[in-house]
Amino acid sequence: MKGIIGKKIGMTSIFEANGKQTACTIIEAGPCVVTQKKTVDSDGYEALQIAFGEAKEKNTPSALINHFAKAHTTPKRVVKEMRNCSLDKQIGETITCEIFTEGEKVSVVGTSKGKGFQGVVKRHGFSGVGEATHGQHDRSRAPGSVGGSSYPSRVFKGMRMAGRLGNDRVKMKSLKVLKVFPEKNYILISGSVPGSNGSIVLIQN
Repeated sequence: MKGIIGKKIGMTSIFEANGKQTACTIIEAGPCVVTQKKTVDSDGYEALQIAFGEAKEKNTPSALINHFAKAHTTPKRVVKEMRNCSLDKQIGETITCEIFTEGEKVSVVGTSKGKGFQGVVKRHGFSGVGEATHGQHDRSRAPGSVGGSSYPSRVFKGMRMAGRLGNDRVKMKSLKVLKVFPEKNYILISGSVPGSNGSIVLIQN
């Protein structure tokens, strides 16, 4: 597996070679610095720790400042681990968007937009109970019955009800890399990826 941390810039659309217009997401991918290389002997598992985005030294704990200093780099905002990484990188080396090629399929992991406490119509797609007529008031978006009074006399687990929507870890699979711009550290990926503009995402394959 190979991967890189990036920042979602926004969406646009491009024309492919066959003339098809395709919606895509612009991601500023890297450069990322390898800050630690974990092994089975020292940590019990193999992983590559990478860091992305500049952070102010005054806002970084001294332990992290020393940790980044071992990799001969400045404090970073985001640190992630990749297990079973196929990239042969050493501590202090840089990972750029050039690890991906056009036409390659990747997965993008991000945090979806938080929408707060929502009802069942928006959260689960309930259709409501029809038109608000015949004395019915404020019930068109209500969930309805959640369980009988005699049987089962309780609410089953997993009952679709109102609650918090969004702000979850989402993984989009089999997205196509349309364009790679190494000079700007930009990657154009087909379709949409989770999160708002400016949010952090992990691109992996």
